[in-house]
Amino acid sequence: MEQEFWQARWRENRIGFHEAAPNSLLTKHFARLGMQTGQSVFLPLCGKALDLDWLLSQGLRVAGVEFSQGAVEEVFARQGLTPDVTRADGLTCYQSGELTLYAGDFFALSPGHLGAVDAVYDRAALVAVKAEDRMAYAAHLNQITGTAKQLLIGFDYDQSLMDGPPFSVPGSAVNMLYQGSHEISLIEKRAADGRIGERCNTLEQAWLLTPLT
Repeated sequence: MEQEFWQARWRENRIGFHEAAPNSLLTKHFARLGMQTGQSVFLPLCGKALDLDWLLSQGLRVAGVEFSQGAVEEVFARQGLTPDVTRADGLTCYQSGELTLYAGDFFALSPGHLGAVDAVYDRAALVAVKAEDRMAYAAHLNQITGTAKQLLIGFDYDQSLMDGPPFSVPGSAVNMLYQGSHEISLIEKRAADGRIGERCNTLEQAWLLTPLT
């Protein structure tokens, strides 16, 4: 993943991927993860998403990683929290209560940073990763989360019609990445709204990934 590209997007406020409310596919299908109060959920490339606030409101321990330090700080300010800040391994960790966010490179995270992860919620990460980097991304995500169950939100569109990100991640790509580690179920598909829906005929898809036993 190209850290400087994403840092530039945040500096220039080109963050069309940021939603003004919790993602409706998250709120609709979250129960399928079977989460209990006090369990942990991890959000890769979380930005300053209001999904973080919603997940906290469900009584969960919430962790995430994001390139933009400013985005991380904005989440804590929005929550009215003053985090403890520590720096190690090229990452800056912000922690307060049930919220822990890392500013830095996703690939610098280790299982030791996250501890036990009960579920992953990926709305804006896989679709931000170039096709040639997806295998490395999925393998690292499985490694740092212990191949946790996952709610994955993606897009499917004709990539020749629009440059990503967000990139098109069709079902064939999801299966290629996760069929060796998870049972994969498409639980909803719908016409995408927002800019991506306006620019080309795009499906937004919700996938439930259950670890293979």
